[in-house]
Amino acid sequence: MSKVIENKKQVVSEIATKLRESESTVLVDYRGLDVAEVTELRQQLREAGVEFKVYKNTMSRRAADQAELSELNEVLVGPTAIAFSNDDVIAPAKILNNFAKEHEALEIKGGVIQGNIATLEQIKELADLPNYEGLLSMLLSVLQAPVRNFAYAAKAVAEQREEQGA
Repeated sequence: MSKVIENKKQVVSEIATKLRESESTVLVDYRGLDVAEVTELRQQLREAGVEFKVYKNTMSRRAADQAELSELNEVLVGPTAIAFSNDDVIAPAKILNNFAKEHEALEIKGGVIQGNIATLEQIKELADLPNYEGLLSMLLSVLQAPVRNFAYAAKAVAEQREEQGA
């Protein structure tokens, strides 16, 4: 009996640690998805470096209390899967939101973004943001624009002087 309790305590501690240390955590209701769809979802998440697990709600609630995220207990009802990402804040929200658009059975319940409870609306806003590479690309294009515009202006001035001299 005590070995079972010790195992449960270890699982609760593991969940609490993941809730505290992950950049983003998204909770979903996967009821209604068939095995092939869940496998496809797990594969997409795994490719993005996102861990996707199903825990008992009682253990998840205890872990949320332990991680000082008691507000999550409201959404820990019914079948719940949890996606943890330690690297990319946007990846779990983006993948799960896109998958939910294609498969109506998947429902995003809530989550945690960088240690703060996130509402469904915040998770959907996060999902609409471009990923890290996209943001970096946008930043670089903004930084290049003044240099590019200066080069075009210098070329136009040089061409104008050529025409005047000819």
